[in-house]
Amino acid sequence: MALILSLETSASACSVALHKKGQLVYTIEIAEPQAHAGKLAVLIDELLKIVSISPQDLKAVAVSAGPGSYTGLRIGTSVAKGLCMGLGIPLLGIPTLLSMAHHVSQATDDKFLCPLIDARRMEVYAQIFDNQLNPINNTEAIVVDSNSFRELLDRQHVLFFGDGAEKCKGVINHPNASFADGVYPKASFIGAIAWQEFEANRFADLVEFTPFYLKEFVAKKAQPIF
Repeated sequence: MALILSLETSASACSVALHKKGQLVYTIEIAEPQAHAGKLAVLIDELLKIVSISPQDLKAVAVSAGPGSYTGLRIGTSVAKGLCMGLGIPLLGIPTLLSMAHHVSQATDDKFLCPLIDARRMEVYAQIFDNQLNPINNTEAIVVDSNSFRELLDRQHVLFFGDGAEKCKGVINHPNASFADGVYPKASFIGAIAWQEFEANRFADLVEFTPFYLKEFVAKKAQPIF
């Protein structure tokens, strides 16, 4: 049946989706902070029950490969690898920003698309794509200011979107900049690209695959009790 299970854990929302030949069958999302560890397996089980299939019906598992939340990406990758090893099926690692750009590209004619994932303070993870989803630059961690993306904006219109776009609205004031609301990483965005990768046999190495964290993990300092 060419069924692919997709997992998205790179942001605050946790979601799972099932696609058949790249077409969405069903998806479930939960928007609870730090719920990935306790809820991801539950969501997968719930999804499979709703669509009345067993894990053995899956042909592959696709996981959001980052960048994004260090902890979320680690949990998603661990669960995806466990499923693939247990079921003997391939793993597909799908770049998070690419999956967002693919989703938005279906509904716009804008020449340049810039998905933004919220990082710390005024920082975002960003990458620019043309409307054929060719990357214009490498994924970067950018501290947003009034000059961000200026060189491209002086020449072309750019559509910004993602959970990092909100912090940019009041900072990037350029006539060639526009912003789309309500777009953030979702498992339902992954399936179409995952199907392309599956058909091309571009599978991730189950042992060597690690998410694209972009930055090293920084542990938060414990707060004093008194």
